[in-house]
Amino acid sequence: MNILSEVLKAQNRLRNYMLHTPLIKSQYISKLAGGSVYLKMESEQYTGSFKARGSMNKLLTVVRENPEAYCITASTGNHGRGFARALTLLGLKGKIVIPENAVSSKVEALKLFDVEVEVYGKDCYESEMHAKKRAQEEGLVWVSPYNDPEVIGGQGTIATEIMQDMGHVDNLLVTVGGGGMISGIASYMKAVSPETQIIGCQPENSPEMALSVRAGSYQEIESRETLSDGSAGGFERDSITFKICKEKVDAFQLVSEQTIADSILLMLNKHSKVIEGAAGVALGALLDNQQQFKDQTNVVVICGANISSAKLASVIMGSMP
Repeated sequence: MNILSEVLKAQNRLRNYMLHTPLIKSQYISKLAGGSVYLKMESEQYTGSFKARGSMNKLLTVVRENPEAYCITASTGNHGRGFARALTLLGLKGKIVIPENAVSSKVEALKLFDVEVEVYGKDCYESEMHAKKRAQEEGLVWVSPYNDPEVIGGQGTIATEIMQDMGHVDNLLVTVGGGGMISGIASYMKAVSPETQIIGCQPENSPEMALSVRAGSYQEIESRETLSDGSAGGFERDSITFKICKEKVDAFQLVSEQTIADSILLMLNKHSKVIEGAAGVALGALLDNQQQFKDQTNVVVICGANISSAKLASVIMGSMP
């Protein structure tokens, strides 16, 4: 399995389907941290999330091999939106299995596309296992949100754009859920810029990958409620992302719910940008550890913008005296 090769293939394959998202320097955060801080705005991507990259890359390979394929996936929202967009553009049919706790605004967004939606399970892990079983039993094409080389390759194109725009990065901070995005990014960066430190960021309330890597073996941990719903939940025990994270991610940092909320507010107040909780995790990791990034060039992947108005309002109201 050569993830670097998958990233390079995806770079060409996705050229006409994805936006080259902005990389902006935050003067405010740079001054705060005492170093140069750039924000990779995947929140500006089609569907408002980096997830559009991986699902499109996977389905481009599927449609080439079998244009009549019926595809199935599981998602709390962002992967589902990317998957639904890819199905629509490519003329494929498919189904999305969502957990009972999926954010209502993200579920509503799925209704814009011609895709079946099934509710199953109390969290994203249960939904994934159910959808994967359905695929095996019914001969459907399973599209994992993270445990798939072509999905990982698609997410890794974030790194190819960063290097095109910058050329040198000391630290790259990436939010981790199942590990697809950081696996693609780390596989590319360690090949072209091995000195770059890849930092995985997770909420304290859902730290399964971080604790598993630190322990050196899979750790099943019950997640608590978190603002970072896009990264919440576990990952498959045999996921290829676990091995990649162990080998290529230099460090993990855990972030409190208060810091995630503060990061969402900072982006709103200082950059007039709405970001979701998962994006606030990576930014929060930098804000919590400013001395670590002083006098260096740092990139934070702002992975998505899909936060519900109710959740955003609660974050804003929680900051008021």
